[in-house]
Amino acid sequence: MCDTTTCRHQDAAPQSRHSRRSVLAALAATTGTAAVAAGVPGIADAQPSASRLSESQSSGAQPGRNTRLAVTLLGTAAGPPPLAARYGTSSAITVDGRTYVVDCGRGSLTQYLKAGLRLPSLAGIFLTHLHSDHTVDYFSYALLAGGAAGTSGFPSPIDVYGPGPGPVPSGTPTTGQQWVLPGVPSPGTTQLTESANLAFAQSSDAFMAEHFGVDPATMLRVHDIRLPTGIDPTPQDPAPAMAPFTILENDDLKVTAVLVPHGAAVPSYAYRFDTDHGSVVFSGDTARTPNIPRIAHGADLLVHEATATDVLARTGLPPALLDHIRAVHTEIDDLGTVAAESDVRAVVATHLGPGDPALMSTQDWTRRLRRSAHIAGFPGKTTVGTDLLDIPLP
Repeated sequence: MCDTTTCRHQDAAPQSRHSRRSVLAALAATTGTAAVAAGVPGIADAQPSASRLSESQSSGAQPGRNTRLAVTLLGTAAGPPPLAARYGTSSAITVDGRTYVVDCGRGSLTQYLKAGLRLPSLAGIFLTHLHSDHTVDYFSYALLAGGAAGTSGFPSPIDVYGPGPGPVPSGTPTTGQQWVLPGVPSPGTTQLTESANLAFAQSSDAFMAEHFGVDPATMLRVHDIRLPTGIDPTPQDPAPAMAPFTILENDDLKVTAVLVPHGAAVPSYAYRFDTDHGSVVFSGDTARTPNIPRIAHGADLLVHEATATDVLARTGLPPALLDHIRAVHTEIDDLGTVAAESDVRAVVATHLGPGDPALMSTQDWTRRLRRSAHIAGFPGKTTVGTDLLDIPLP
């Protein structure tokens, strides 16, 4: 497990709506090097049936799924409270057969399998921020599947990218409470991983003593994201204006990031995945910010959080909490404007608050998202996320 990141960073101007392959082809035209062009096939808009799941888990295949570029919503609920109707927020993006998970909310690993995704294809995990509803199932991947043989696990270490340690929060704990780690009140992804590993030490050591387990932490190469020089988020300014910077680049994809404002969760990130077959942006949890249009400009798909505070107000939440929710999230009625400002081809609402369909149905979410897009003049496709939904790229 890495104590420091090995990522490469670069300042980047807003990206255009061109795939990595089309950019490479353009470069080839001027330099004389060869490049191969590719299209962007669609993905079936369906949830896997029980027979599909059984077949995929036994064969290791992903029936019906485009493995060149596929986006799957594993869980779509906002916030820590558990729900029966929706799993915790988590998404998967598969690029040329390799899968990357973005956030690991409640049930992420189970949903990964229900979606027909193969654990041996897991190539990385990206955490947008370290709130429990985005990380509670993170260590489960290594603890339960790391080093496992066959299709029940991933055989070699995977890379994990997430926030490093943050500044001391500007607030104070609730009366009678104290910081959990007084010396490090905002630990980062490396510390989160180390602490989780210690919590399960008895189990891991027992399995290793019986010669059929590994130290889970050895299955994760953790990278605390380093910000570019001169970018220094604070509780008062958690997401200063910035250009996207690179945190990962390989043969399959390039991943860039920007800071986004999400209350005391500093730093928090949005991620953009540019591939030969299309571009996808995940907002993470964020209030309205100019940094989202900067990183999402011209993307094929924007997967963005959405909140309906007016509906939450009907549940009797205290006014102070409602004000906080408004300040750190993006209202569903503003999502059309965000999509229009970003000039994306399609927007998907996820991390839905409230996530309980008894309070707000998918039809109600859809109606408000479409109205928001209409008012903003956004001409692209709008979709409200549901668990295990495969998202076709436009």
